[in-house]
Amino acid sequence: MSISVGIPIYNAEKFLGNSIKSVLNQTYQDFELILLDDGSTDGSLEIAKYFEKIDSRVRVIHDGLNKRLPARLNQLILESKFDLIARMDADDIMHPQRLEKQFNLLNNSNYDLVSTSYSTIDSKDRVISTRTIKKDKLFLDNFILGNYYILHPSILARKSWYLNHLYDPNFDRAEDYELWVRSLVDHSFNIKIMGEPLMFYREDGSISKNKQILSYKATNMILDKYFNELGFSRYIKGKVRNNLKIITLSFFYSKKMESFLLKRRDKLNNGNFDIAESQRLLNSIISF
Repeated sequence: MSISVGIPIYNAEKFLGNSIKSVLNQTYQDFELILLDDGSTDGSLEIAKYFEKIDSRVRVIHDGLNKRLPARLNQLILESKFDLIARMDADDIMHPQRLEKQFNLLNNSNYDLVSTSYSTIDSKDRVISTRTIKKDKLFLDNFILGNYYILHPSILARKSWYLNHLYDPNFDRAEDYELWVRSLVDHSFNIKIMGEPLMFYREDGSISKNKQILSYKATNMILDKYFNELGFSRYIKGKVRNNLKIITLSFFYSKKMESFLLKRRDKLNNGNFDIAESQRLLNSIISF
């Protein structure tokens, strides 16, 4: 069975080449790769077109517009030729066996979506941590308290599910969270999270106060949207959690203590995987 891999692109020239190579060098080779440019102003489009010339599986789509991520994700779903759709960001890197292992699990199960655990990397391709999650079932209470575990760029999903669960363009900062909450409310979120880290996920080397606060505010808007379905207790818990996060961020930035937040984030390594071995694997992927 073929897979449609979709990468939305916006000004990612620094990392895009390695991201594309990590897809083309997968052990599972039956795929198309859609590179969808969202009005980049750097050299991203030229990089995408180069790979389109050298590999017939690559298809570049561009219209010169900046429509933002939710709209582009929906476009990727509609443009996909095949029955399985894999997500990826333009600055992340796939483990060589990501598609193979996700396909084998999804193809032999009743799940609609599969996501994976992951290693975090910085802007210099250094592995910072490995985050392992293994969940067969997720609950709405986890999501309301911010524990929803899913790495959005690691998703492999059935196109039939996606066509019934398009992204809401009103939630640009939290389009994935809105989709997960909506699907849980509708009892249509049949997902498996794999315990093996099959993605190298790039985290910013700094925490932007404004971006973080915008994300929490977007989450509050999602809670407002689903107030009736969530119930008063869940709604209040979610609101309190988000507002406390905003207050905490504001406090640490006012005291110029953002480095503490970075150290706290980068300490998270809850797996039994060897970071040095993960670094060797990453180096082999990007030097291919």
